[in-house]
Amino acid sequence: MTDTATPQEEIQEVQPTEAEGAAPLQPAADGRPPRSPRPPRQPRQQQQKQKPKQAAQQPQQPARSRKVHPALEKLFELYPNMFGARFLPLKLGVFQDLLEKHPDDFKKDDLKVALGLHARSTRYLEAVAAGHPRHDLDGNMVEAVAPEHVHHAILELHRRRAQRSGEDLRPQLVARIARAVEASGLDREAYAVLVRSRDEETNAVLDEALAELAREAAKREALLRAFEASGRSSEHEFAEMYGMNTDEVARTLARARAERQQVPPAA
Repeated sequence: MTDTATPQEEIQEVQPTEAEGAAPLQPAADGRPPRSPRPPRQPRQQQQKQKPKQAAQQPQQPARSRKVHPALEKLFELYPNMFGARFLPLKLGVFQDLLEKHPDDFKKDDLKVALGLHARSTRYLEAVAAGHPRHDLDGNMVEAVAPEHVHHAILELHRRRAQRSGEDLRPQLVARIARAVEASGLDREAYAVLVRSRDEETNAVLDEALAELAREAAKREALLRAFEASGRSSEHEFAEMYGMNTDEVARTLARARAERQQVPPAA
């Protein structure tokens, strides 16, 4: 929305004449013709006031609206809760479901293109990267998103953001992958086998995340051993002895015990 420009006032500069009592122009002592007096300068505030007026008078180019694929518009019309109001991961096989439910509404190739555009959108990738479950066309949860799909969505989102910002977002990427490993329910080795690719850069980021998780696990195990060796009968006493938060200590020890049970016994 632009401001409406007001007409610019014209200032008429009137020079004094001899008839009005002004002194006539006298030739210079060296015989050169006399200089005409300079016109009076406009006040600085008036000059600054005129600049925004001139800028406001310049017409602005209308914003171009992005053309939406017709099949996507039809999907929004049929399923607004899945293709408009919110983006949620779709169940595997939704392409075939749509063809069976709406044989007269979609051409196979058009629907394939539309779903591809939807699945590659940033909003959809955010939903996948967040680990939201997959849904059917009616909005019902049907299955979890595979860990490798979450992982690849995180990498793609990072690539797009890095291109836009030009900043070093690697620490945030490492931290997000580490959280994805924990949410997957897989151990570190199994996750690495599942998502490792031929790209050396992404593999290096994965290794950083796994190394950070290993350090955190080692700290939890060390705290559990310290508690067992302390001789304290309760976690509350142990936390008070070292000046630590009781609830945090209890959560850390519980997780360390669970991780210890998951480690296979040595042969």
